Amino acid sequence: MSESVHIIAEAGTNHNGSLHTAKQLINVAIKSKADSVKFQIIYPEALYLPQFYRDGKYIENEVFRQRSKAMLKDQDYLALSKYCEENEIEFSASVFDEKGIDLLEKLNPPYFKIASCDLNNSQLLMQVAERGRKLIVSTGMATLSEIEKALSDITKTGNNDIVLMHCVSVYPARTKMSNLTFLETLKQAFGFIVGFSDHTESSIASCIAVSKGAQWIEKHLTLNRKAEGFDHAYAMEPEGFESFVRDIRAAEKACLRPEFKINSDELIVKSRARRALYAARDIQKGEVLTEADILVVRPEGPLMPNDVGKIAGHTAKLPIKKYMPLSFGMFYN
Repeated sequence: MSESVHIIAEAGTNHNGSLHTAKQLINVAIKSKADSVKFQIIYPEALYLPQFYRDGKYIENEVFRQRSKAMLKDQDYLALSKYCEENEIEFSASVFDEKGIDLLEKLNPPYFKIASCDLNNSQLLMQVAERGRKLIVSTGMATLSEIEKALSDITKTGNNDIVLMHCVSVYPARTKMSNLTFLETLKQAFGFIVGFSDHTESSIASCIAVSKGAQWIEKHLTLNRKAEGFDHAYAMEPEGFESFVRDIRAAEKACLRPEFKINSDELIVKSRARRALYAARDIQKGEVLTEADILVVRPEGPLMPNDVGKIAGHTAKLPIKKYMPLSFGMFYN
């Protein structure tokens, strides 16, 4: 792993329409040492029907009403982007329509996020890709052929700066549902950087994902899991999110390939844990050494246990005291 895993603190819409709460979520991301914080720029009229027509009458869409109630204003996103810049954390968002794309583009984001629900939305994919920025593309609910089609739509614009996020679109998802071997499938099939959008309730799946080559990890963040809203119940509260980031960093370090396979600490253990060859009795100069004259015990010494056959049957060049470590130089060939 040549680059550090990028951890996205997914604030989503867990601000519930409050600029103050949104800033608090950013503060948690900063304190936790996440790499970026991401919101969701949702204009309800572009994503939902305001009403359903059923049985000859119109019924209000409760999701549309709740989304409308919990929106941030455009100027709020400008303020949040500036707040992130001042506090040296990257700011971005998921976008769901051209209006959201235009707003986010003004904020000079390091990446655009495409949610799993829009993987089969060629028009949106190409509108985002044409902005020429990195795309973080979630692949929940998608077949390989659907992912292939999405990548074709994106790359035909000339944009190849893509991260494919493996995702299980269940909220929350049980750890055993994570299907983390699919990360290897994504890498082999398409050759792009891969990541994991984690909807489980611990860090286990993400740590495993890192070990399988995920270079981006996304996790939902909330101030209170009991708050009203769509994503609070399976998001991590501040203390849990801080622990999550620490676990990812620990997993990342555990997956680094060191310059030397055996480190200095392990060498210390090796020196006392490995066996060596020692004299079982006093041996006089000129005596022929037998296997019965050799002890194979700790600590480590000049000769390894596997060297028994290389010195047994050889003649001592000098007197050897009982319990002395044996070496090739003590014997004639």
